[in-house]
Amino acid sequence: MVATATIATFVVAALASLFMAWSIGAGSSGSTPFAAAVGANAISVMRAGFVVGVLGFLGAVLQGANVTEAVGTELIAGATLTATAAIVALLVAAVLVAIGVFAGYPIATAFTVTGAVVGVGLALGGDPAWAKYREIGTLWVLTPFVGGGIAYATARLLRNEGVPERVAVPLLAGIVGGIVTNIEFAVLPGPDGSGSIAGAVARTGVVPASPLAARLAVTVALSAVVVAALAAEMRNNAARGQRRFLLVLGGLVAFSAGGSQVGLAIGPLVPLLGEFAVPLPAVLAGGGLGLLAGSWTGAPRMIKALAQDYSSLGPRRSIAAMIPSFAIAQTAVAFGIPVSFNEIIVSAIIGSGYAAANEGGGGVSASKMGYTVLAWLGSLALAFGLGYGAFTAIDSLLG
Repeated sequence: MVATATIATFVVAALASLFMAWSIGAGSSGSTPFAAAVGANAISVMRAGFVVGVLGFLGAVLQGANVTEAVGTELIAGATLTATAAIVALLVAAVLVAIGVFAGYPIATAFTVTGAVVGVGLALGGDPAWAKYREIGTLWVLTPFVGGGIAYATARLLRNEGVPERVAVPLLAGIVGGIVTNIEFAVLPGPDGSGSIAGAVARTGVVPASPLAARLAVTVALSAVVVAALAAEMRNNAARGQRRFLLVLGGLVAFSAGGSQVGLAIGPLVPLLGEFAVPLPAVLAGGGLGLLAGSWTGAPRMIKALAQDYSSLGPRRSIAAMIPSFAIAQTAVAFGIPVSFNEIIVSAIIGSGYAAANEGGGGVSASKMGYTVLAWLGSLALAFGLGYGAFTAIDSLLG
């Protein structure tokens, strides 16, 4: 039987995890997905906060396992996080994120959580997981260049008078549709316990071909349906078609945010679940509810900060920003890499904004960007230092 004191410690850790989930929902996952849509006047701030909360919850339940397990078990080698270590890491990260929310600056949640977990893990006596750090660092460093670069190129394409929007926008939607058909969901069958729409359809044998060829055929067919549907909408009303595509992109990014960010909130609890026989899906649902609560209560402030303070966005620039954001987010979810949605979205907004600035459009606040980057780097270092120091002090007192 599990001791009462041990159960109480786990309850405290779970409450700290919920606080972290609320902070993430109010900040990173709650604000970034629809910031571009709000900036383009496609949806109101309050409605965006409501919708992103629901979609974030669904993403947490259907896609949250990979990042959750990575945060809980792969950031430290040679040691397992204890309940006390999980509490310290979660509280340190949550406090830093909450400060960012109320100060109006988007603190990168992945930086704070990763720094805090590594800090307490090393203080616990673990060793650095260098292979995982290289994987994480590669994505973090490439994100601004890849996301910003794709956003810049897409924005230039959409502003090119030689390429009609009624052609360019549906083709971009087809690319997004192809990605959607190949991302994995927990409710679909697959070799690793989850599967994609394209894979599930291909395995039915509807397409008489090899598994890879069948999957490719399904992807092309579903993408073609998306292209045709949006092209018809664009012929009737181009502006309305753009806004609807932008809202769909925001929804996809919100869903992806839930799948990634829930792992930052509940990942430190993973080493404790076996002892208490708590199933991971139940914890994912609990973390998703925390994200939802944060999105509904705290996200509007940060949505406004990103949508209005960073750049004056139009529908084309917003579409250009959201496409790479969605693709990078799903890449992170697939490989189980904790990633900052603030970094993803802000980098894409800068890329699309730079394309407009070169042609006399709205620019991007350089000072705001500079302060944001400093906040990201500072949060990583500060979370590591506070996590290491706080756990060392508490361990000494308890010892």
